[in-house]
Amino acid sequence: MSDRLLEMDENVTQTGPKGVINDWRRFKLESMDQETLPPAKRELLRQMSTPGKANDRGNLNRKMSVQEYELLKEEDEGCLKKYRKQCMQDLHNKMSFGPKFECVHDLDSGEAFLEVIEKEHHSTMVVVHIYKVGVKGCEELNNCLDCLASEYPTVKFCRIDAVASGASERFSDEVLPAMLVYKAGELLGNFLACVQHLNEEFFATDVEAFLNSYGLLPEKELPNMDEEEGNDVE
Repeated sequence: MSDRLLEMDENVTQTGPKGVINDWRRFKLESMDQETLPPAKRELLRQMSTPGKANDRGNLNRKMSVQEYELLKEEDEGCLKKYRKQCMQDLHNKMSFGPKFECVHDLDSGEAFLEVIEKEHHSTMVVVHIYKVGVKGCEELNNCLDCLASEYPTVKFCRIDAVASGASERFSDEVLPAMLVYKAGELLGNFLACVQHLNEEFFATDVEAFLNSYGLLPEKELPNMDEEEGNDVE
């Protein structure tokens, strides 16, 4: 039983200052090029980051010599930067509630329109674009929402043809394109002929700014860590 508990303890991420330090050491060891790492440095990091046996725990908790400290300090800045990014991404993932969508959903009927409003997760913001082919601004707005759907994956962007909605009399050409915004079944935004609030030539960033001005978009997802690291390379 004690051996089993020891094994479980080794696989669990530790908390507290000592746990954070050990996690950092483990990340450093895993992120470094093992082929080019000096044997002495590789062995020291291994002992300090992944104590696999009880007699290795003394190595983990003992004080480092000046020589060992200097050995570990090399290249720490770049590795620490990656570690911080990883921690931020992990924290963000843990705090992201609700489903993810990442694309615009096409609704084909009034029933589908009502269902997405009434049955979607209570934490999900639902943006519905009511459009009609040939009406000025509808196609452009569809393209903008395609872009925003990938940038705001927790928002459910939908579109429906005014005729298919069964409410074409209410949504005449004069009030299109229209954007309706719901959350937990409640209408938060009702924007008719919404392109009137935008420049004649508008882009996804303009639609984003418009919705943000009413507080109808959440904070953006953190950028992918691999992409961000690529941008850091000069």
